[in-house]
Amino acid sequence: MKRLFLQLVMIGFLVVSAKAQETVYPAPAQKETVYIVNATIHVGNGQVIENGTVKIANGKIAAVGAGNNAGSDGKVVDAKGQHVYPGLILPSSQLGLVEVPPVRATVDSRELGDINPSIRSIVAYNTDSKVINTLKSNGILLANVYPDGGIIPGSSTVVQLDAWNWEDAAYAMDNGIHYNMPSLLTRRGGGRGFGFGAAQPAGDPIKRALDDIEESKVFFREAKAYAAEATHAATNLKFEAVKGLFSKKQKLYIHCNIVKEILVAVDFVKEFGFDVVIVGGSDSWLVTDVLKQYNISVILGQMHDLPNMVDDDVDQPFKTPSILQKAGVLYAIGDEDGNTRSRNLAFNAGTAAAYGLTKEEALTAITLNAAKILGIADKTGSIEVGKDANIVISVGDILDMKSSVITAAFIQGRAVDLTDKHKQLKARYEHKYGIN
Repeated sequence: MKRLFLQLVMIGFLVVSAKAQETVYPAPAQKETVYIVNATIHVGNGQVIENGTVKIANGKIAAVGAGNNAGSDGKVVDAKGQHVYPGLILPSSQLGLVEVPPVRATVDSRELGDINPSIRSIVAYNTDSKVINTLKSNGILLANVYPDGGIIPGSSTVVQLDAWNWEDAAYAMDNGIHYNMPSLLTRRGGGRGFGFGAAQPAGDPIKRALDDIEESKVFFREAKAYAAEATHAATNLKFEAVKGLFSKKQKLYIHCNIVKEILVAVDFVKEFGFDVVIVGGSDSWLVTDVLKQYNISVILGQMHDLPNMVDDDVDQPFKTPSILQKAGVLYAIGDEDGNTRSRNLAFNAGTAAAYGLTKEEALTAITLNAAKILGIADKTGSIEVGKDANIVISVGDILDMKSSVITAAFIQGRAVDLTDKHKQLKARYEHKYGIN
């Protein structure tokens, strides 16, 4: 009898636990045509269509234009008074690789060693991360996920944020190789990327950094010779991993901030002809002419931060996007925040809109520009016929933290669930205190 009682208690516990679990499942493929009508459509390329209609069929944008053009062959979503945007794109992130930064067991973003180009971030991407759904709730539908650690940590992959596993999530596989520029900044403590009062290794840090840079150049020279060979006596996995750089099928994402480091990045274009993207780029506003000359794009890092140098204007990070915009440099706004896993991307763009960009330019910086840099502009980044239906509907301005409320989102035409852990906890405690 006692044993039966324990079994019943255990079954009850499992039932309660199951009900307490998140019930957020990836949406099935689109079957029914959807018409979003009466909306203000922000195309993503600077164009705005008032009182427009978007037709979604077979996962694609089938039509977009002014007026209520809903057909009788599908579902109609009345978005009167609401705004329709392209799905936001997080251009540089460790989403799905890091869950709780201080807990080592939840961090799978790096390997040992300095040169690991054959490491692929996608195979470590965790589609069950509790963080992913919180980004969808803020309109972020795609992210470029990269590994970290060492000088050449591996390849990044663009993922869509509604998937059962990493194979389903992959949107643009192994689209780039990442390069962590050895720091050419000599100061100790303070500033971006340095702990306050952190001890530095013995020796000349600049010489050590330059030696590391030269070592990586030697690697690329050898890889170039390997790529030029028709056949190989033995397969070199590291050289194989960077072949796409020489054929321009991949981009080299160089993580750096100060002018000296950016100029070293230019050397990679000059010597190897790589398609280079600067990630971080705090000082990119100082070298816009060089960036434009060598066709180098920029993915700006966390904007809500202090400037890189002590003598910079305190609001320089907010002004940098408008300077790049006026100079004609292709750029995207990012949000590499280790605590929120970058859910505030849209609000970074909103800040830039208050410091020189128009709202449509700021939107483009987190949609179409990001898609161009990541090599996926033919599939997404704007609401145009033939592209994937990656679409967000918001009650207010998506760039405004106070008014933005995402009411619906579609990834490749699939209406995705916007439930997340934050909303569940809110509902839980509203229920507890009787305020729902």
